[in-house]
Amino acid sequence: MQVRQDLAAHLDQLIDETVPGRRGLEAWGALLKAHATLMRQLQTDLVSKTGMDLNDFDVITQLAQAGGRLRMTDLAARVFSSRSGLTRRIDRLVEEGLAGRTTADGDARGVVVTLTEAGVARLTETVPVHLRAVGELFMAKLDDEELAMLESALRKVTLEPTFG
Repeated sequence: MQVRQDLAAHLDQLIDETVPGRRGLEAWGALLKAHATLMRQLQTDLVSKTGMDLNDFDVITQLAQAGGRLRMTDLAARVFSSRSGLTRRIDRLVEEGLAGRTTADGDARGVVVTLTEAGVARLTETVPVHLRAVGELFMAKLDDEELAMLESALRKVTLEPTFG
């Protein structure tokens, strides 16, 4: 028990030395907790109602927003999945017939991922389900002023999507 108390005291000391007055740490913790709980609930909701994983949904949504096709490198910069996991995810989507994979024109090493007709149909089924859940879990709990303030604050700390 003493080791745990010493470890907790050590952590507190590190925090105090690194973040004067602990400014912003409660906000940071609230952001992490909100993100984790919302993403888990959105994942559970989407899978239970449509059978689709939230990360797969993210991929087909990103493809749709790009007009139905993206180079793999561009897709990797846009999605929430890790780059290493994206290849396996695309393999699965291709196997399910929701996406296609071809080589890029003029670049035999470049891979282009496309959204198939079945992928568009799946998108049509899942978008309303997902957005209803986002509305219930997030938007309905904040007024317009809070939404605008939150958007503004988060835009200030959002990194370019090419970091991964």
